[in-house]
Formats: sequence, structure tokens, C-alpha cells
Amino acid sequence: MGAWAGQRYMAKPALPSDNATEIRTIKVNTGSIQKVLRLSGSTRAKNFRLIAAPRMRGTSDAGRNLILIYVAPAGSTVKKGDVVAQIDAQALRNHVDDIEAQIVQTDAAIKLRIAQQQINLEKLRQQLRVAKAQVAMATLDLSAAEVRAPLDVELLKLTKQEAQATYNELLSDMPNVEASNAFDLRNLEIGRELQVRHRKRHLRDIEEFTLRAPLDGLVVMQTIRRAGEWVRISAGDRVAPAQPFMRIVNTRDMRVEALASQVEAEELRLGQRARIRFDAFPSLKLNAEVTNIGAIATPGVRMDYFHRTIPVSLSIVDKNKQVIPDLTTSSDIIVDQMENAPLIPFEAIESKNGKSFVRVKTAEGFQTREVELGADDNLRIAVDHGVKSGEEVALD
Repeated sequence: MGAWAGQRYMAKPALPSDNATEIRTIKVNTGSIQKVLRLSGSTRAKNFRLIAAPRMRGTSDAGRNLILIYVAPAGSTVKKGDVVAQIDAQALRNHVDDIEAQIVQTDAAIKLRIAQQQINLEKLRQQLRVAKAQVAMATLDLSAAEVRAPLDVELLKLTKQEAQATYNELLSDMPNVEASNAFDLRNLEIGRELQVRHRKRHLRDIEEFTLRAPLDGLVVMQTIRRAGEWVRISAGDRVAPAQPFMRIVNTRDMRVEALASQVEAEELRLGQRARIRFDAFPSLKLNAEVTNIGAIATPGVRMDYFHRTIPVSLSIVDKNKQVIPDLTTSSDIIVDQMENAPLIPFEAIESKNGKSFVRVKTAEGFQTREVELGADDNLRIAVDHGVKSGEEVALD
């Protein structure tokens, strides 16, 4: 057993030394390096206006669906005041015609009621004049009481009292009748005013069924669910009152809305420069800068709930007509940058106890040095202190 162990020990090969093994090296070069954080996002317009279907003023028409009979072509450029959408107003015009017919009928009813009131009032005045004449006649008959029998005198007194009571009753009813006529007439006039206001509301609705651009810009259509699919709104679609269906965007001032993880957001600062690339235009690259960093992280949905992201806004500095809303982008944000620094690849770095080391080739062999590191681009890293340009460092 001991002889077998000794034979096994003698047969074990020796480990190669640094001199016996060829070590790959690379020369330290001086250059510029940028640490870039890439974020995915999409383009948005800073200045835009939503175009929504008008809200109906009539309470009975609040839930009426509106049919688009014309919309400006998506992607077209419009000027302020141009017609961008038209809603079918024929049903509303028919309704306005009905209201106008009701107003005409109400006008005729008011005239008829005025005539009837004047006739009734004249009848009441005639009755009042007759009652007054009867009082005067009874008074005249009573003046000859000396030549009449006592019974006749009593009858004449009763006749005068009755005539006077009738006259007083008719006279006291006159203000009530006039007030009743005025109230009845005002009631009809109020009904007419309500009809006129109803017509005005719908006439204003008809005017607002023609929608105009509030600013110069590009037409961007919203989507709607049709036959189980999300499609772009077009002429013939139904929209609800106050439902947005179009945007007019000013493409001269665009931005990118992106999302960064909570870890990535720690490296972001306002004013950092960025380079924007567009999936739709691979050759197009535009300069931008970070203009807004969200303060609160938002969670994902369902299974991704615990992955929280922070919104980041970048303003596109370069102007280009190809940039329109809703283009998917990738933004390379420069979070760190160094100029004229010694650069080495990551594979030359050795880490131990939280410190970084490199092996520098010298005449006596490889010397291990501690280094202070700076910015990196995921392939190379800048060295603040520890090696100089022109020295060779080991890669393995």
C-alpha cells in the first residue's frame, strides 16, 4: 500500500511556472472612455393638443354616440384653424327643426291666449259697467222713497244692496283676473324661452361638430377597439361625447420617455448627454439630454409587480422631420466619461478583498500592483492610478 502511494506521488506532474507558461499581455493605451447606460423608450411631443368629441349640452343627448364623417389623414400636417374632423349632425339638425316647429306653435298659442284674455277681460269690464249702472238705478229709485209704500222702500233698499254687493265683488275680482292672466301668459313665455335656449344649445353643438386644429402640427390618430382588435380611428367610427380621438402634435419639440430600473437610476443626473437611436430609422442618431427623472418608482403588473422602474425624460436637441410620436427608441446616456486616461480590458483586473490589482510586465518578471479604477464601457476600464501608458499588463 505504501509503495503504491509513493509511485502515485512520483508520477504527479509539476505545475508550470510563469516562465514556463506563455502569458498573454496587452499594452496600456491612453484614450477617452464613456460609461453608457442604455434605456428603451418611445418618442413623445412636448407640445400637443387632444381633439375630443364635443360634450352634448342637452341632458337628453348626453349619451348619444357621434359618428365621424371626416377625419384628417393620419400623419398629415395641418395649420391652426384647419378642419381636422367632422361629426354627422343630420340627426341633430332634424331635432332642431322639431324644436323650431314647437317654438312656432308656442308663439301661436301665446297670441291666441292673449286674444282670449282680452275677450274675457272685456266681458268682465262689461259686467262691471252693468253692475255699476244697476247700483245707480237702485239709488235713483230709492230717492223717491217718500211717495212709496214702506214695503216697496224695503225692497228698493235690498235691491240696491244686492247691486252694490255684485259691483263690489266684480271690482275686487278684477285685479285677481289680471294677475291670473299675467301668470298664465308668463308661463307660456317661459316655456317658449326654454325651447329657444334648447335650440341655441343644439345650434352651438352643431357648430362644434366641426372641429378645427388648435395649433400647427402633425395629425396623430388614437386607437379604438373594433371587431375585437385595436385599430386606428377613421371616418365612420362612433365616438362618445368628450372622447379623445386625435392628437395634434408639434414635431419641432420632441422628447423621449424611457424607463430605468432603480439601480440604473442611481447613476442618472439632470443634464447628462445622450445619443438616441430609432428602430424605424437605423441610420438616424440624434443628440439629447436628460431633462427629468422621476421621484417615485412604479411597479410592473402581475408577475412583474416587484420589478419597479423610474420614468426618465430626454429632450431631443437635434431637429429632424423624421421624428414623430410613438417611435420606439434606445437611448445611450453618458453617465461617466474620462479623457486621456490609461485604458485596460476588464480581463486584466484581479479583485481580492474589495481591492483591484493588475500584473505589470517588468524586466524581472510580472509585478502585482494595486490600481484605482475609473469609468468603464463594459469592455475597457480607465485606471486612475497604478499603471502608465505604454506598460504591458497580463490578461490571464
